[in-house]
Amino acid sequence: MDKNILIVDDEPQIIRVLKGYLENAGYRVLCAGNGKDALSITMVEKPDFVILDLNLPGMDGLEVCKAIREKSNVPILMLTARSEEADKIIGLELGADDYIVKPFSPREIVTRVRTIFRRVSGDAARPETIRVGNLFIDIDKHIVRLADQIIDLTPTEFDLLVTMARQPKRVFTRAQLLESAIGESFEGYDRTIDTHIKNLRNKLEPNPRKPQYIQTVFGIGYKFEVSEHAS
Repeated sequence: MDKNILIVDDEPQIIRVLKGYLENAGYRVLCAGNGKDALSITMVEKPDFVILDLNLPGMDGLEVCKAIREKSNVPILMLTARSEEADKIIGLELGADDYIVKPFSPREIVTRVRTIFRRVSGDAARPETIRVGNLFIDIDKHIVRLADQIIDLTPTEFDLLVTMARQPKRVFTRAQLLESAIGESFEGYDRTIDTHIKNLRNKLEPNPRKPQYIQTVFGIGYKFEVSEHAS
């Protein structure tokens, strides 16, 4: 396995434990104890995955996440000791793919990393494209294009779009989107789907307040259905 994972945390014990578990799982591990070092490593090493603590000295994890997202769509898993839902939502809005609350099991971290990597790599034996009007999705190459414009999506946003676009007009509950796009369901997690959908609409829809592609089904969830006003 040749994947590089960057761990960003100011607690040496957490870095040591996670590094051991991830290396045992076959990954190459890079480490940073603060946001500035994390950004420098990201620029030079271009890791395939970032595990990012929110509570960092100086530049906090939210700032680091935002800075990484300005340059890269690398998968980001947030670590947080904060219980406030707002902190998690802000992180997801800035482009994080997933989060896990401390204290956590290192085995769960490895499982989340593997799950997200599977989503990113997809099934190479099953190349597939989806075309609806001006929207084109190349699942094999992980490309989304609207008319002539490439739309940069995070892995989670891409998988949510593909999950719904593969079955247009089907209404998905939040729990079903978690199972189909993310692969696992965690208690209290399903509402974060709303944040990912909001991010997806902001990138995809000409007017996110009047979506043309991702429709809300009130009281249930979401569906992919091109409105009659889509061009």
